[in-house]
Amino acid sequence: MTTTLDASLTLPCGAVLPNRIGKGAMTEGIATPDGFPTKELEQLYGIWSDGGAGMLLSGNIQIDRDHLERPGNVVIDKPASDEMMKALKSWAAIATRNGNHFWAQISHAGRQTPANVNPNPKAPSAVKLGLPGGQFGEPVELTISEIETLIERFSLAAKTVQEAGFTGVQIHAAHGYLLSSFLSPRANQRTDDYGGSLENRARFLLAVIAKTRAAVGPDFPISVKLNSADFQKGGFAFEDSLQVVQWLEAASVDLIEISGGTYEQPALMGSEGMEEREEQNVAPSTQAREAYFVDFAKAMQASVSVPLMVTGGFRTRAAMDQALADGAADLIGLGRPMCVMTDAPKQLLAGRDELPRFENTLQLIPDWLGFLRRFQVVKAVDGFATIYWFYEQLFNLGKSGRTDPDLSVFKGFRAVEARNKKILAARS
Repeated sequence: MTTTLDASLTLPCGAVLPNRIGKGAMTEGIATPDGFPTKELEQLYGIWSDGGAGMLLSGNIQIDRDHLERPGNVVIDKPASDEMMKALKSWAAIATRNGNHFWAQISHAGRQTPANVNPNPKAPSAVKLGLPGGQFGEPVELTISEIETLIERFSLAAKTVQEAGFTGVQIHAAHGYLLSSFLSPRANQRTDDYGGSLENRARFLLAVIAKTRAAVGPDFPISVKLNSADFQKGGFAFEDSLQVVQWLEAASVDLIEISGGTYEQPALMGSEGMEEREEQNVAPSTQAREAYFVDFAKAMQASVSVPLMVTGGFRTRAAMDQALADGAADLIGLGRPMCVMTDAPKQLLAGRDELPRFENTLQLIPDWLGFLRRFQVVKAVDGFATIYWFYEQLFNLGKSGRTDPDLSVFKGFRAVEARNKKILAARS
């Protein structure tokens, strides 16, 4: 029987998602300087709850206020105060007002913490990001006792959001953040029990899952976001990912979201990085031209039965239907389209054939300077700057409930940078 977008999905823990569309995690940057959820976050997620997705994922909720992915992240790095719990409960109630799930994405930015947040972020090893511009500092290797403390913090954050009314959690182990960098032999050059073999490099992640499951119980969904590959020479490869997925399934994970890339090689954004992409031993299909990671998920489905979510690039109903029919995905993740078309899931379920491709018209570098895109560093900066346009749409939704599709990339970039500086000044 063919699976359709409007079909429900029962997870191994028994929780049921009402349809096969999930809003992918997108960093919002609109928490208070102290990391508390705001009324703007509530408005944003209320709008998305009205939009028809079966499950909404929050942006990064950080377990260490000194390791933000960007200023304005929500932070849960200690037992919640009454004020914090009240804010979390209000956010969760509004984000689930249409009967959809709302899951917290729990994360630690690791060495990808911006230098203006922390010039010496903690990481598996003292291996600096290979990006120009001084935006990221010199990392410091975590001690074993610090790793053990962070394992506790992941589980504390999960238990906190469960008590606040969130309906699941996702542990972020992709995109080069802390857990992801532990999995990478390029970033993780440790010689202790957390480095070397894949089993050792996955030890941190698996300990987080075990501690989190013990904290939330057997009936609460635990998801993991995992790279299919880093697409970097000497990085986390698809064969490694396939093994880790099998370990995660055995560890009682209910859903795995397949993604890929790091800041150095941003496959997650469909963009090129500073170095040549390291291709993986996975057969490509025509679907992969639209949905970046669908072929990796399809290859994994042959080895595991845990439900898989694929996010990144989906724009046509035909590609989504095909991914479900082929068994390449159990849940279709939507990200950037929902920054402007907030009811994209509802429209797809009503029969819409295709979503807008806003990213195709966005660029920081004007056409008359297009020759500069021949330089890899300029191409990378142009790609990252367009993300700020989406950031600003989320801010507008939270503030006024409206978007600004005519906003220029340059103005969006300037607005986000100004707001980041304001948040950082209020923290210090």
